[in-house]
Amino acid sequence: MRNPNPSRSLRSRTDTEIEDAEPERGKPDADEPARRRRRPRRTARRRASADPALRRLRRTVFALAIAVLLAAALAGTAWFNHQRAERRDAAVRESTAAAQAIFSYDYRTFDASVTNGRAFVTGEFADEYAQTTTSLKSAAVAEQAVVHAQVSAIAVISAMADHVELLLYLNQYRRNVNIAGEKVDQNRVVLTMIRADGEWKVVKATAI
Repeated sequence: MRNPNPSRSLRSRTDTEIEDAEPERGKPDADEPARRRRRPRRTARRRASADPALRRLRRTVFALAIAVLLAAALAGTAWFNHQRAERRDAAVRESTAAAQAIFSYDYRTFDASVTNGRAFVTGEFADEYAQTTTSLKSAAVAEQAVVHAQVSAIAVISAMADHVELLLYLNQYRRNVNIAGEKVDQNRVVLTMIRADGEWKVVKATAI
């Protein structure tokens, strides 16, 4: 049977579709609670960042952290410089004993003098020192030679943690049967020293 009022049927269908398309007014949005929860946090952060007292506190903490880092750096530098100065001073002290032992001998106790000198040398210079003293012994005994070396001044040419170069002003007081009395030889010697087994040793000696 035909619908006696087609406009009424069309109107009913259209109203129904519109009602279906509209959201249910009583039903809450599923994302709405999450948005509401996020808003107070952002607001709290804005308030915190805008608080002058909190900003001052942050600046103070940052300044203190920088001050602590600078103090630590300065302390480390001071400690390093102190250690280097101590090692340099130890090398200077050792160079005096080393030079006086290496460049001194007594024909009466020649072997003991050489043994004392060997305690301050190392490396190739130790071999050179042994060869030199071996060839010197016979002449020293024949001339009854006595040589006493004394350091009068020291200058640091270069200094590192384990390597130093020193300029020594060295006087050698010599006596033997060929001269009357005592003769003084004034010398300048560059000693190169390194740390070996925790001690400063001479690895090179150059007269200038």
